Amino acid sequence: MKAITMRMQKFSRPGVILMATVVAIITSMVAANATQTITAPNAAFISYSLAGGANSAPITPATNRSVLVMFCSTGPSGLTGQNTGVGQVSLLHIPSWFIQWFGFESVSIPTITIGLGGLVGRHIVWLDGAQRVDIQVASADTILIHNGNSVTMAGNVTLIW
Repeated sequence: MKAITMRMQKFSRPGVILMATVVAIITSMVAANATQTITAPNAAFISYSLAGGANSAPITPATNRSVLVMFCSTGPSGLTGQNTGVGQVSLLHIPSWFIQWFGFESVSIPTITIGLGGLVGRHIVWLDGAQRVDIQVASADTILIHNGNSVTMAGNVTLIW
């Protein structure tokens, strides 16, 4: 009886090692397939302070990918509710063809903005509640911030892609 017990103990130790090896291999395979690559987004932050009637320099969004444009208008030095605003729009820039967008206007009554085109001056989204400061198409490849107000307006625009 003692010989049988010893033989089982000797046999079970290699079996346990084999089983542990199989479990480790399977766990490694599952972990390798479950890993996810997360990349940090690219971003561009643009502050503006534009005199009445002025435009910003052209801004070129990333091409062939969605670009989130977040913005806020802080208005002139004497802040009023109509001169401030916050919102967002998603853009798609197809080089030499057009810019397409969908988002939310920063106006008194919540409004959706949607469009596509490369026509210079085409309105994309209002940045303030008074509908005087907006982002416009500057070319088939660029956008700009336009201040249609008579006073200097300030704020910022962030592009994330």
